[in-house]
Amino acid sequence: QVQLVESGGGLVQPGGSLRLSCAASGGIRSINTMGWYRQAPGKQRELVASITRDGSTNYADFVQGRFTISGDNLKNTVYLQMNSLKPEDTAVYYCNAVLYRTQGLRLYEYWGQGTQVTVSS
Repeated sequence: QVQLVESGGGLVQPGGSLRLSCAASGGIRSINTMGWYRQAPGKQRELVASITRDGSTNYADFVQGRFTISGDNLKNTVYLQMNSLKPEDTAVYYCNAVLYRTQGLRLYEYWGQGTQVTVSS
């Protein structure tokens, strides 16, 4: 059973930093892409950043150089370093993984349970 376990959310003042982590485990043969999405109250879930197995990254325009995504292939873990946080970054952040399971030949998509990030003074 594949699981994505997130950590690192919390309350931070504007201009502060947080680092999110997401570890994938359970019956994984290889991971194609891992990423972070967020959903603020009353809004749709949106992509924040993603990273492929070979290290290619993709960022949403609103990140504007403030966030950095990185991955550890050996640990099946992805990180999101968030700097210069703004109140509008407040949302539930969800980890996402697109992967091959140990059995089967097609890709599967999984989501973490979400971690709350609140930026407020």
